[in-house]
Amino acid sequence: MKTVALSLAMSIACLITYAQNHQQNFRGRVFDQESLTPLIGANVTIENGDPNLGTSTDIDGEFSIPNVPIGRNNIVVTYLGYEPTILGNVLFTTGKEVVLEIPMTESLVEMQEIVVKANSEKSAPLNEMAMTSARSFSVEETGRYASSLFDPARMAQNFSGVSTTGGSSDLFNEIIVRGNSPRGVLWRLEGIEIPNPNHFGGLGNSGGGISMLSSSLLSSSDFYSGAFPAEFGNATSGVFDLNLRKGNNQKREYSFMLGILGTEVATEGPLSKSGNGSYLFNFRYSTLGILQKIGLNPAGDVLPEYGDLSLNIHLPNSGIGNINIFALTGKNRAYFDVIPDSTKWEFSDDDAGFNETQTVGTLGLSHKILLDNHRYIHTVIAASTDQSASDEYHIDASQGYRSIKEFENKFTNTIFRLSSTFHNKIDAKNSFKIGAIASHHAFDFYARDFENNGKYTTFLQDTGSAQQFHAFTQWKHRLNEKWTATAGVHANYLALTKKGSIEPRVALKWQATEKQALSMA
Repeated sequence: MKTVALSLAMSIACLITYAQNHQQNFRGRVFDQESLTPLIGANVTIENGDPNLGTSTDIDGEFSIPNVPIGRNNIVVTYLGYEPTILGNVLFTTGKEVVLEIPMTESLVEMQEIVVKANSEKSAPLNEMAMTSARSFSVEETGRYASSLFDPARMAQNFSGVSTTGGSSDLFNEIIVRGNSPRGVLWRLEGIEIPNPNHFGGLGNSGGGISMLSSSLLSSSDFYSGAFPAEFGNATSGVFDLNLRKGNNQKREYSFMLGILGTEVATEGPLSKSGNGSYLFNFRYSTLGILQKIGLNPAGDVLPEYGDLSLNIHLPNSGIGNINIFALTGKNRAYFDVIPDSTKWEFSDDDAGFNETQTVGTLGLSHKILLDNHRYIHTVIAASTDQSASDEYHIDASQGYRSIKEFENKFTNTIFRLSSTFHNKIDAKNSFKIGAIASHHAFDFYARDFENNGKYTTFLQDTGSAQQFHAFTQWKHRLNEKWTATAGVHANYLALTKKGSIEPRVALKWQATEKQALSMA
Protein backbone atom coordinates (compact mmCIF):
# COMPACT_ATOMS: atom_id res chain seq x y z
CA MET A 1 0.00 0.00 0.00
CA LYS A 2 2.84 2.39 0.83
CA THR A 3 4.47 1.62 -2.53
CA VAL A 4 1.24 2.45 -4.37
CA ALA A 5 0.80 5.72 -2.45
CA LEU A 6 4.41 6.74 -3.12
CA SER A 7 4.09 5.96 -6.83
CA LEU A 8 0.87 7.98 -7.03
CA ALA A 9 2.47 10.97 -5.28
CA MET A 10 5.49 10.88 -7.60
CA SER A 11 3.24 10.67 -10.67
CA ILE A 12 1.23 13.69 -9.57
CA ALA A 13 4.43 15.64 -8.83
CA CYS A 14 5.75 14.84 -12.31
CA LEU A 15 2.49 15.98 -13.90
CA ILE A 16 2.54 19.23 -11.95
CA THR A 17 6.16 19.90 -12.95
CA TYR A 18 5.41 19.15 -16.58
CA ALA A 19 2.42 21.51 -16.56
CA GLN A 20 4.28 24.52 -15.20
CA ASN A 21 3.92 27.64 -17.34
CA HIS A 22 4.64 31.16 -16.17
CA GLN A 23 2.15 32.80 -18.55
CA GLN A 24 -1.54 32.39 -19.24
CA ASN A 25 -4.16 33.54 -21.75
CA PHE A 26 -6.84 36.05 -20.76
CA ARG A 27 -10.09 36.25 -22.71
CA GLY A 28 -13.54 37.66 -22.13
CA ARG A 29 -16.39 39.88 -23.19
CA VAL A 30 -17.30 43.48 -22.31
CA PHE A 31 -20.95 44.57 -22.36
CA ASP A 32 -23.43 47.14 -21.05
CA GLN A 33 -24.68 46.03 -17.63
CA GLU A 34 -28.31 46.98 -18.20
CA SER A 35 -28.91 46.25 -21.91
CA LEU A 36 -26.32 43.42 -22.33
CA THR A 37 -25.20 45.08 -25.58
CA PRO A 38 -21.57 44.26 -26.47
CA LEU A 39 -19.24 47.27 -26.31
CA ILE A 40 -17.06 47.58 -29.40
CA GLY A 41 -13.60 49.10 -28.98
CA ALA A 42 -13.41 49.01 -25.18
CA ASN A 43 -9.83 49.09 -23.93
CA VAL A 44 -8.75 46.20 -21.68
CA THR A 45 -5.40 46.55 -19.92
CA ILE A 46 -3.38 44.38 -17.54
CA GLU A 47 -2.08 46.91 -15.02
CA ASN A 48 0.67 44.70 -13.61
CA GLY A 49 2.17 43.83 -16.97
CA ASP A 50 5.74 44.88 -17.73
CA PRO A 51 5.25 46.41 -20.20
CA ASN A 52 1.49 46.84 -19.79
CA LEU A 53 -0.50 44.29 -21.76
CA GLY A 54 -3.70 45.40 -23.43
CA THR A 55 -6.09 45.16 -26.34
CA SER A 56 -9.48 46.38 -27.59
CA THR A 57 -12.75 44.49 -27.91
CA ASP A 58 -14.04 43.39 -31.32
CA ILE A 59 -17.50 43.73 -32.89
CA ASP A 60 -18.90 41.16 -30.44
CA GLY A 61 -17.34 42.87 -27.42
CA GLU A 62 -14.81 40.05 -27.08
CA PHE A 63 -11.08 40.33 -26.43
CA SER A 64 -8.03 38.12 -26.00
CA ILE A 65 -4.70 38.90 -24.33
CA PRO A 66 -2.00 36.21 -24.48
CA ASN A 67 1.07 35.76 -22.29
CA VAL A 68 -0.28 37.31 -19.09
CA PRO A 69 2.09 36.69 -16.14
CA ILE A 70 0.72 34.24 -13.58
CA GLY A 71 -0.16 35.59 -10.16
CA ARG A 72 -2.59 38.34 -9.19
CA ASN A 73 -3.16 41.12 -11.71
CA ASN A 74 -5.37 44.20 -11.88
CA ILE A 75 -7.62 44.49 -14.94
CA VAL A 76 -8.59 47.98 -16.15
CA VAL A 77 -11.43 48.39 -18.67
CA THR A 78 -12.26 51.82 -20.16
CA TYR A 79 -14.73 52.93 -22.79
CA LEU A 80 -15.78 56.42 -23.86
CA GLY A 81 -19.06 57.37 -22.20
CA TYR A 82 -18.82 54.63 -19.56
CA GLU A 83 -17.49 54.54 -16.03
CA PRO A 84 -14.09 52.80 -15.79
CA THR A 85 -14.21 49.24 -14.48
CA ILE A 86 -11.31 47.86 -12.46
CA LEU A 87 -11.06 44.25 -11.38
CA GLY A 88 -8.49 43.98 -8.63
CA ASN A 89 -6.37 40.96 -7.79
CA VAL A 90 -7.61 38.65 -10.54
CA LEU A 91 -5.81 35.36 -10.04
CA PHE A 92 -4.00 33.84 -13.03
CA THR A 93 -2.82 30.26 -12.61
CA THR A 94 -1.12 27.70 -14.79
CA GLY A 95 -3.12 25.10 -16.64
CA LYS A 96 -6.36 27.08 -17.02
CA GLU A 97 -7.29 30.14 -19.06
CA VAL A 98 -9.01 33.08 -17.38
CA VAL A 99 -12.29 33.94 -19.13
CA LEU A 100 -14.38 36.81 -17.71
CA GLU A 101 -17.69 38.52 -18.45
CA ILE A 102 -17.19 42.24 -17.68
CA PRO A 103 -20.23 44.55 -17.38
CA MET A 104 -19.85 48.34 -17.61
CA THR A 105 -22.11 51.17 -16.44
CA GLU A 106 -22.88 54.10 -18.73
CA SER A 107 -21.73 57.45 -17.37
CA LEU A 108 -24.16 60.34 -16.95
CA VAL A 109 -21.43 62.86 -17.79
CA GLU A 110 -19.79 62.85 -21.21
CA MET A 111 -16.09 62.61 -20.37
CA GLN A 112 -13.38 64.23 -22.42
CA GLU A 113 -10.63 62.37 -20.59
CA ILE A 114 -10.77 59.20 -18.54
CA VAL A 115 -8.83 59.26 -15.30
CA VAL A 116 -8.68 56.07 -13.26
CA LYS A 117 -8.34 57.01 -9.60
CA ALA A 118 -9.14 53.91 -7.57
CA ASN A 119 -10.34 50.38 -7.79
CA SER A 120 -14.06 49.94 -8.27
CA GLU A 121 -15.89 48.04 -5.54
CA LYS A 122 -15.49 44.32 -6.18
CA SER A 123 -18.52 43.52 -4.02
CA ALA A 124 -20.94 45.68 -6.06
CA PRO A 125 -23.96 43.51 -6.96
CA LEU A 126 -24.41 42.26 -10.52
CA ASN A 127 -28.11 43.15 -10.40
CA GLU A 128 -28.40 46.78 -11.51
CA MET A 129 -31.62 47.21 -9.47
CA ALA A 130 -30.00 46.28 -6.13
CA MET A 131 -29.25 49.37 -4.04
CA THR A 132 -28.69 48.02 -0.53
CA SER A 133 -28.13 44.81 1.45
CA ALA A 134 -26.66 43.15 -1.64
CA ARG A 135 -23.17 42.18 -2.70
CA SER A 136 -21.57 39.99 -5.31
CA PHE A 137 -19.08 37.24 -4.62
CA SER A 138 -16.69 35.25 -6.77
CA VAL A 139 -15.58 31.63 -6.72
CA GLU A 140 -12.25 32.74 -5.28
CA GLU A 141 -14.02 34.32 -2.30
CA THR A 142 -15.76 31.05 -1.45
CA GLY A 143 -12.32 29.62 -0.73
CA ARG A 144 -10.65 32.69 0.75
CA TYR A 145 -12.78 33.08 3.90
CA ALA A 146 -11.95 30.93 6.90
CA SER A 147 -13.91 27.64 7.02
CA SER A 148 -15.91 28.54 3.89
CA LEU A 149 -14.85 25.30 2.13
CA PHE A 150 -15.77 26.75 -1.29
CA ASP A 151 -19.39 26.91 -0.08
CA PRO A 152 -21.44 30.09 -0.79
CA ALA A 153 -23.56 29.64 2.35
CA ARG A 154 -20.56 29.17 4.66
CA MET A 155 -18.87 32.17 3.03
CA ALA A 156 -21.97 34.32 3.66
CA GLN A 157 -21.60 33.65 7.39
CA ASN A 158 -18.76 36.20 7.30
CA PHE A 159 -21.02 38.99 6.01
CA SER A 160 -22.60 41.69 8.14
CA GLY A 161 -25.99 40.73 9.58
CA VAL A 162 -25.48 37.01 8.94
CA SER A 163 -24.92 34.41 11.66
CA THR A 164 -24.91 30.64 11.93
CA THR A 165 -27.65 28.42 13.31
CA GLY A 166 -25.77 27.84 16.55
CA GLY A 167 -24.02 24.79 17.86
CA SER A 168 -24.51 22.83 14.63
CA SER A 169 -22.67 25.41 12.53
CA ASP A 170 -19.67 23.15 12.02
CA LEU A 171 -21.86 20.47 10.45
CA PHE A 172 -24.52 22.50 8.64
CA ASN A 173 -24.32 25.64 6.54
CA GLU A 174 -27.74 27.10 7.34
CA ILE A 175 -27.60 30.83 7.98
CA ILE A 176 -29.67 33.30 9.99
CA VAL A 177 -30.03 36.66 8.26
CA ARG A 178 -30.87 39.49 10.64
CA GLY A 179 -32.67 37.16 13.03
CA ASN A 180 -34.98 35.62 10.43
CA SER A 181 -35.60 31.90 10.09
CA PRO A 182 -33.09 29.95 7.96
CA ARG A 183 -36.07 28.46 6.12
CA GLY A 184 -36.73 31.88 4.59
CA VAL A 185 -33.58 31.79 2.42
CA LEU A 186 -34.26 31.60 -1.32
CA TRP A 187 -31.91 29.88 -3.78
CA ARG A 188 -31.88 30.83 -7.47
CA LEU A 189 -29.83 29.39 -10.31
CA GLU A 190 -29.57 31.08 -13.71
CA GLY A 191 -32.48 33.36 -12.83
CA ILE A 192 -35.01 30.82 -11.51
CA GLU A 193 -35.81 29.40 -8.07
CA ILE A 194 -34.42 25.95 -7.25
CA PRO A 195 -34.72 23.55 -4.28
CA ASN A 196 -32.16 23.65 -1.51
CA PRO A 197 -28.85 22.75 -3.30
CA ASN A 198 -27.17 21.13 -0.29
CA HIS A 199 -26.51 17.54 0.67
CA PHE A 200 -28.11 16.24 3.90
CA GLY A 201 -30.50 19.19 3.97
CA GLY A 202 -33.90 17.62 4.47
CA LEU A 203 -37.24 18.87 3.19
CA GLY A 204 -38.00 22.48 4.02
CA ASN A 205 -34.44 23.35 5.00
CA SER A 206 -32.37 25.99 3.22
CA GLY A 207 -29.00 24.52 4.14
CA GLY A 208 -27.23 21.24 4.71
CA GLY A 209 -23.90 19.62 5.35
CA ILE A 210 -22.19 20.08 1.97
CA SER A 211 -23.04 22.22 -1.05
CA MET A 212 -24.03 20.37 -4.23
CA LEU A 213 -22.59 23.18 -6.33
CA SER A 214 -18.96 22.69 -7.24
CA SER A 215 -16.91 25.87 -7.06
CA SER A 216 -15.46 25.04 -10.49
CA LEU A 217 -18.85 25.73 -12.09
CA LEU A 218 -19.87 28.94 -10.34
CA SER A 219 -19.45 32.38 -11.87
CA SER A 220 -19.77 35.69 -10.02
CA SER A 221 -23.09 35.69 -8.15
CA ASP A 222 -25.14 37.87 -5.80
CA PHE A 223 -26.17 37.51 -2.15
CA TYR A 224 -29.00 39.60 -0.66
CA SER A 225 -29.62 40.02 3.06
CA GLY A 226 -32.81 42.09 2.84
CA ALA A 227 -34.67 44.85 0.98
CA PHE A 228 -34.72 42.75 -2.18
CA PRO A 229 -35.36 44.19 -5.64
CA ALA A 230 -38.92 43.70 -6.88
CA GLU A 231 -38.09 40.60 -8.93
CA PHE A 232 -37.58 38.56 -5.74
CA GLY A 233 -40.57 37.19 -3.88
CA ASN A 234 -41.37 34.20 -1.70
CA ALA A 235 -38.37 34.96 0.54
CA THR A 236 -38.27 36.48 4.02
CA SER A 237 -34.63 36.10 5.00
CA GLY A 238 -31.97 36.14 2.27
CA VAL A 239 -31.41 35.30 -1.38
CA PHE A 240 -28.57 33.50 -3.15
CA ASP A 241 -28.75 34.39 -6.86
CA LEU A 242 -26.22 32.02 -8.43
CA ASN A 243 -24.79 32.01 -11.94
CA LEU A 244 -22.99 29.23 -13.78
CA ARG A 245 -19.93 30.10 -15.79
CA LYS A 246 -19.65 29.17 -19.45
CA GLY A 247 -17.19 26.54 -20.60
CA ASN A 248 -14.07 27.39 -22.59
CA ASN A 249 -15.26 27.79 -26.20
CA GLN A 250 -11.78 27.60 -27.77
CA LYS A 251 -9.99 24.63 -26.25
CA ARG A 252 -10.80 21.56 -24.19
CA GLU A 253 -9.75 21.52 -20.56
CA TYR A 254 -9.86 18.73 -18.00
CA SER A 255 -9.44 18.83 -14.25
CA PHE A 256 -9.29 16.38 -11.37
CA MET A 257 -9.50 17.28 -7.70
CA LEU A 258 -9.11 15.08 -4.65
CA GLY A 259 -10.17 16.56 -1.33
CA ILE A 260 -11.65 15.68 2.02
CA LEU A 261 -15.12 16.78 0.87
CA GLY A 262 -15.14 14.94 -2.42
CA THR A 263 -13.33 13.63 -5.45
CA GLU A 264 -14.39 15.37 -8.63
CA VAL A 265 -13.67 15.35 -12.33
CA ALA A 266 -14.59 18.15 -14.72
CA THR A 267 -14.31 18.82 -18.41
CA GLU A 268 -15.14 21.78 -20.61
CA GLY A 269 -14.59 22.87 -24.17
CA PRO A 270 -16.13 23.97 -27.47
CA LEU A 271 -19.11 22.15 -28.96
CA SER A 272 -17.69 22.59 -32.46
CA LYS A 273 -14.51 23.75 -34.17
CA SER A 274 -16.12 27.12 -34.92
CA GLY A 275 -16.20 27.87 -31.20
CA ASN A 276 -19.85 28.92 -31.40
CA GLY A 277 -20.84 27.18 -28.21
CA SER A 278 -19.38 25.42 -25.19
CA TYR A 279 -20.05 22.77 -22.59
CA LEU A 280 -19.09 22.47 -18.93
CA PHE A 281 -19.52 19.21 -17.02
CA ASN A 282 -18.64 18.30 -13.43
CA PHE A 283 -19.09 15.11 -11.40
CA ARG A 284 -18.20 14.70 -7.72
CA TYR A 285 -18.40 11.76 -5.33
CA SER A 286 -17.82 11.55 -1.61
CA THR A 287 -14.21 10.75 -0.75
CA LEU A 288 -15.44 9.04 2.43
CA GLY A 289 -17.72 6.91 0.28
CA ILE A 290 -14.80 5.84 -1.90
CA LEU A 291 -12.70 4.96 1.15
CA GLN A 292 -15.56 2.95 2.61
CA LYS A 293 -15.88 0.92 -0.59
CA ILE A 294 -12.23 -0.11 -0.41
CA GLY A 295 -12.53 -1.20 3.21
CA LEU A 296 -11.62 1.98 5.10
CA ASN A 297 -14.05 3.77 7.39
CA PRO A 298 -12.72 7.02 8.91
CA ALA A 299 -16.23 8.40 9.51
CA GLY A 300 -17.27 6.03 12.30
CA ASP A 301 -20.51 4.07 12.59
CA VAL A 302 -22.81 6.37 10.59
CA LEU A 303 -21.62 6.33 6.98
CA PRO A 304 -22.29 9.39 4.77
CA GLU A 305 -22.25 9.04 0.99
CA TYR A 306 -23.05 11.68 -1.59
CA GLY A 307 -22.57 12.49 -5.22
CA ASP A 308 -23.58 15.34 -7.50
CA LEU A 309 -23.51 16.16 -11.17
CA SER A 310 -23.82 19.57 -12.83
CA LEU A 311 -23.54 20.89 -16.35
CA ASN A 312 -23.94 24.05 -18.41
CA ILE A 313 -24.26 24.02 -22.20
CA HIS A 314 -24.03 27.43 -23.87
CA LEU A 315 -25.38 28.02 -27.39
CA PRO A 316 -24.77 31.67 -28.38
CA ASN A 317 -26.09 33.35 -31.51
CA SER A 318 -28.28 30.36 -32.33
CA GLY A 319 -30.53 32.43 -34.61
CA ILE A 320 -33.19 32.80 -31.94
CA GLY A 321 -30.96 34.25 -29.23
CA ASN A 322 -28.56 32.87 -26.64
CA ILE A 323 -29.54 29.53 -25.09
CA ASN A 324 -28.19 27.89 -21.94
CA ILE A 325 -29.09 24.35 -20.90
CA PHE A 326 -28.19 23.76 -17.27
CA ALA A 327 -28.65 20.96 -14.78
CA LEU A 328 -27.84 20.25 -11.16
CA THR A 329 -28.57 16.98 -9.40
CA GLY A 330 -27.35 15.41 -6.21
CA LYS A 331 -28.04 12.35 -4.10
CA ASN A 332 -26.89 11.60 -0.59
CA ARG A 333 -27.27 8.74 1.82
CA ALA A 334 -26.60 8.27 5.53
CA TYR A 335 -26.97 4.81 6.98
CA PHE A 336 -26.02 2.43 9.75
CA ASP A 337 -25.77 -1.26 8.95
CA VAL A 338 -26.26 -3.66 11.83
CA ILE A 339 -23.55 -6.27 12.34
CA PRO A 340 -25.30 -9.68 12.10
CA ASP A 341 -23.45 -11.04 15.11
CA SER A 342 -24.94 -10.48 18.56
CA THR A 343 -21.65 -11.33 20.27
CA LYS A 344 -20.24 -8.05 18.93
CA TRP A 345 -23.14 -5.91 20.18
CA GLU A 346 -22.12 -3.63 23.05
CA PHE A 347 -25.25 -1.51 23.54
CA SER A 348 -28.96 -2.20 23.70
CA ASP A 349 -29.65 -0.51 20.35
CA ASP A 350 -26.86 -2.20 18.38
CA ASP A 351 -29.51 -4.36 16.73
CA ALA A 352 -31.16 -1.26 15.16
CA GLY A 353 -30.23 0.26 11.83
CA PHE A 354 -31.48 3.00 9.53
CA ASN A 355 -31.17 4.30 6.00
CA GLU A 356 -31.82 7.91 4.90
CA THR A 357 -31.61 9.19 1.32
CA GLN A 358 -32.19 12.55 -0.33
CA THR A 359 -32.37 13.29 -4.05
CA VAL A 360 -32.47 16.83 -5.48
CA GLY A 361 -32.43 17.77 -9.14
CA THR A 362 -33.05 20.70 -11.48
CA LEU A 363 -33.03 20.76 -15.28
CA GLY A 364 -33.54 24.10 -16.99
CA LEU A 365 -33.29 26.08 -20.20
CA SER A 366 -32.44 29.79 -20.25
CA HIS A 367 -33.06 31.97 -23.30
CA LYS A 368 -31.93 35.56 -23.86
CA ILE A 369 -32.71 37.54 -26.97
CA LEU A 370 -31.54 41.09 -27.66
CA LEU A 371 -34.35 43.04 -29.32
CA ASP A 372 -32.11 46.04 -30.01
CA ASN A 373 -29.33 47.97 -28.29
CA HIS A 374 -31.62 48.86 -25.37
CA ARG A 375 -34.02 45.97 -24.82
CA TYR A 376 -33.85 42.24 -24.24
CA ILE A 377 -36.04 39.41 -22.95
CA HIS A 378 -34.81 36.71 -20.58
CA THR A 379 -36.92 33.55 -20.26
CA VAL A 380 -36.19 30.51 -18.11
CA ILE A 381 -38.09 27.22 -17.86
CA ALA A 382 -37.11 24.57 -15.34
CA ALA A 383 -38.26 21.35 -13.71
CA SER A 384 -37.14 20.50 -10.17
CA THR A 385 -37.61 17.63 -7.77
CA ASP A 386 -36.79 17.18 -4.10
CA GLN A 387 -37.26 13.76 -2.53
CA SER A 388 -36.45 12.56 0.97
CA ALA A 389 -36.92 9.00 2.24
CA SER A 390 -35.95 7.07 5.36
CA ASP A 391 -36.57 3.73 7.02
CA GLU A 392 -35.71 2.18 10.37
CA TYR A 393 -35.35 -1.49 11.20
CA HIS A 394 -33.91 -3.99 13.64
CA ILE A 395 -32.59 -7.50 13.21
CA ASP A 396 -33.76 -10.42 15.31
CA ALA A 397 -30.95 -12.75 16.39
CA SER A 398 -33.47 -15.45 17.38
CA GLN A 399 -34.80 -15.57 13.80
CA GLY A 400 -31.49 -15.95 11.99
CA TYR A 401 -30.80 -12.21 12.08
CA ARG A 402 -33.88 -11.47 10.01
CA SER A 403 -34.36 -7.78 9.21
CA ILE A 404 -37.66 -6.40 10.55
CA LYS A 405 -38.78 -2.97 9.35
CA GLU A 406 -40.19 -0.60 11.98
CA PHE A 407 -40.84 2.68 10.17
CA GLU A 408 -40.58 4.28 6.73
CA ASN A 409 -41.52 7.58 5.11
CA LYS A 410 -41.13 9.29 1.76
CA PHE A 411 -41.72 12.91 0.75
CA THR A 412 -41.57 14.07 -2.88
CA ASN A 413 -42.00 17.58 -4.27
CA THR A 414 -41.95 18.24 -8.02
CA ILE A 415 -42.07 21.79 -9.37
CA PHE A 416 -42.29 23.20 -12.89
CA ARG A 417 -41.45 26.89 -13.28
CA LEU A 418 -41.59 29.44 -16.08
CA SER A 419 -40.07 32.90 -15.71
CA SER A 420 -39.89 35.71 -18.27
CA THR A 421 -38.49 39.21 -17.82
CA PHE A 422 -38.42 42.18 -20.18
CA HIS A 423 -35.53 44.63 -19.67
CA ASN A 424 -35.53 48.12 -21.19
CA LYS A 425 -32.73 50.64 -20.86
CA ILE A 426 -34.45 53.86 -21.90
CA ASP A 427 -31.36 56.06 -21.59
CA ALA A 428 -28.34 56.52 -19.35
CA LYS A 429 -30.60 57.69 -16.51
CA ASN A 430 -33.65 55.44 -16.75
CA SER A 431 -34.24 51.72 -17.05
CA PHE A 432 -36.98 49.34 -16.01
CA LYS A 433 -37.86 45.68 -16.01
CA ILE A 434 -41.16 43.84 -15.87
CA GLY A 435 -41.70 40.13 -15.51
CA ALA A 436 -43.85 37.21 -14.43
CA ILE A 437 -43.24 33.81 -12.85
CA ALA A 438 -45.62 30.83 -12.91
CA SER A 439 -45.04 27.60 -11.01
CA HIS A 440 -46.86 24.29 -10.65
CA HIS A 441 -46.18 22.36 -7.42
CA ALA A 442 -46.98 18.65 -7.07
CA PHE A 443 -46.47 16.77 -3.81
CA ASP A 444 -46.74 13.18 -2.63
CA PHE A 445 -45.87 11.85 0.83
CA TYR A 446 -46.56 9.05 3.29
CA ALA A 447 -45.33 7.76 6.66
CA ARG A 448 -45.87 4.24 8.03
CA ASP A 449 -45.33 2.24 11.22
CA PHE A 450 -44.66 -1.50 10.91
CA GLU A 451 -45.48 -4.42 13.18
CA ASN A 452 -43.33 -7.52 13.60
CA ASN A 453 -45.58 -9.51 11.26
CA GLY A 454 -44.91 -7.09 8.41
CA LYS A 455 -48.26 -5.32 8.54
CA TYR A 456 -48.13 -1.54 8.65
CA THR A 457 -50.27 1.42 9.58
CA THR A 458 -50.15 4.52 7.39
CA PHE A 459 -50.68 7.50 9.69
CA LEU A 460 -49.72 10.21 7.19
CA GLN A 461 -50.45 10.25 3.46
CA ASP A 462 -51.51 12.81 0.88
CA THR A 463 -51.00 13.84 -2.72
CA GLY A 464 -51.97 16.98 -4.58
CA SER A 465 -50.88 20.06 -6.47
CA ALA A 466 -51.03 23.84 -6.37
CA GLN A 467 -50.13 26.78 -8.56
CA GLN A 468 -48.36 29.99 -7.65
CA PHE A 469 -48.00 33.16 -9.70
CA HIS A 470 -45.71 36.17 -9.34
CA ALA A 471 -45.58 39.45 -11.25
CA PHE A 472 -43.26 42.38 -10.74
CA THR A 473 -42.09 45.64 -12.21
CA GLN A 474 -39.22 47.90 -11.21
CA TRP A 475 -37.89 51.24 -12.39
CA LYS A 476 -34.44 52.70 -11.84
CA HIS A 477 -33.58 56.39 -12.13
CA ARG A 478 -30.10 57.87 -11.81
CA LEU A 479 -30.60 61.48 -10.74
CA ASN A 480 -26.89 62.22 -11.20
CA GLU A 481 -23.52 60.58 -10.65
CA LYS A 482 -24.12 60.35 -6.90
CA TRP A 483 -27.86 59.71 -6.44
CA THR A 484 -29.79 56.65 -7.65
CA ALA A 485 -33.37 55.63 -6.84
CA THR A 486 -35.44 52.54 -7.58
CA ALA A 487 -39.14 51.83 -7.11
CA GLY A 488 -41.15 48.73 -7.86
CA VAL A 489 -43.86 46.32 -6.78
CA HIS A 490 -44.07 42.53 -6.46
CA ALA A 491 -47.40 40.67 -6.54
CA ASN A 492 -47.84 37.09 -5.35
CA TYR A 493 -50.89 34.81 -5.68
CA LEU A 494 -51.36 31.22 -4.43
CA ALA A 495 -54.21 29.41 -6.18
CA LEU A 496 -54.61 26.82 -3.40
CA THR A 497 -55.66 29.38 -0.80
CA LYS A 498 -56.91 31.94 -3.32
CA LYS A 499 -54.95 34.60 -1.50
CA GLY A 500 -52.28 36.99 -2.65
CA SER A 501 -50.09 39.86 -1.54
CA ILE A 502 -48.73 43.08 -2.99
CA GLU A 503 -45.29 44.20 -1.85
CA PRO A 504 -43.97 47.67 -2.74
CA ARG A 505 -40.20 48.16 -2.98
CA VAL A 506 -38.36 51.50 -2.77
CA ALA A 507 -34.61 52.19 -2.48
CA LEU A 508 -32.33 55.24 -2.54
CA LYS A 509 -28.53 55.33 -2.74
CA TRP A 510 -26.09 58.21 -2.30
CA GLN A 511 -22.53 57.60 -3.48
CA ALA A 512 -20.74 60.03 -1.17
CA THR A 513 -17.21 59.19 -2.32
CA GLU A 514 -15.60 56.58 -4.50
CA LYS A 515 -15.39 54.21 -1.53
CA GLN A 516 -18.30 55.32 0.66
CA ALA A 517 -22.03 55.11 0.01
CA LEU A 518 -25.21 55.52 2.05
CA SER A 519 -28.32 53.60 1.02
CA MET A 520 -31.80 52.93 2.39
CA ALA A 521 -34.62 50.66 1.26
